[in-house]
Amino acid sequence: MKNNLNFTNDIEKLERLEELDKVKSRVLKYIVYKKRTEFEVKNKFKGVFNEDILEEVIENLKDLGYISDENYIDRAVNEYTSLKNMSIKEIKYKLLNKGINKSLIEDYFSNNYDQLQEYEIKSAGNIYLKKINTMENNEVKLFLRKKGYMEESIKNAEYIYTRNSKI
Repeated sequence: MKNNLNFTNDIEKLERLEELDKVKSRVLKYIVYKKRTEFEVKNKFKGVFNEDILEEVIENLKDLGYISDENYIDRAVNEYTSLKNMSIKEIKYKLLNKGINKSLIEDYFSNNYDQLQEYEIKSAGNIYLKKINTMENNEVKLFLRKKGYMEESIKNAEYIYTRNSKI
């Protein structure tokens, strides 16, 4: 009788391991295709798999470095700043929408403030140069404010434009 209990226990262990492997494979396929945040992974597979097993797989993948919100922030900010003209506020908003903890975002932005501020000034300048031909100066500044640009960045963009247009 003791053997039957062990056998049943072994079968349950084997079934759990198979389920863990299945969940891990699906999650890995999802995050290797495109880097994802922990929140995105949880949302994608919520209700699809057993929550305890999903949580265990996510923790395991975090330990192995496959899921890292800190790394995601760094990669996303680098992508946004190299491909788009965005305000710091817009970038933060995009990261918050990915379900990343606000304190992680704030830490990253405070640690990289000078670099991000320089980027925002350049970005505001790019937009200013594009818009000034079709809009009044005040309209361009209002447009930049609505997009979340800091007043200092807007003033710098305007200054750079007026200085360059006089040359």
